Amino acid sequence: MAITLNINGQDHTIDADPQMPLLWAIREKAGLSGTKFGCGIAQCGACTVIIDGNAVRSCNTPLATAAGKAIRTIEGLSADNDHPVQKAWQELTVPQCGYCQSGQIMSAVALLEQSPDPTDNEIDKAMAGNICRCGTYTRIRAAIHRAAEMSKT
Repeated sequence: MAITLNINGQDHTIDADPQMPLLWAIREKAGLSGTKFGCGIAQCGACTVIIDGNAVRSCNTPLATAAGKAIRTIEGLSADNDHPVQKAWQELTVPQCGYCQSGQIMSAVALLEQSPDPTDNEIDKAMAGNICRCGTYTRIRAAIHRAAEMSKT
């Protein structure tokens, strides 16, 4: 079945089972490999994308439920890695192994779009479920605060 997805502002016609996980449609059908497969059960956050302004785990989101919605992946944040969250991540040396970073960044972007100056509590709540195997949680929180500062200017 052909389903049209709007990913990063571009329409992609995907010929697949409507129940296919959005993650695989993004990676395998649309060719955008920045969204990562982690656990496959929506527990680690590596597959996080933004759908209509909300951070969503794409590994358990059926393709059909994303049709007609605005989907944003890590590739859609900026052409030059100059989105405030990406800049803050680099400035504070957040990534170590880097595997979880696209999901972490997308969750942080969704948070900042909904709450431009979040508290530590809001950050912890929004980032819960995004697992960092390297344990850079304090740097992640600091980078979200830094991105919020950058976004004000």
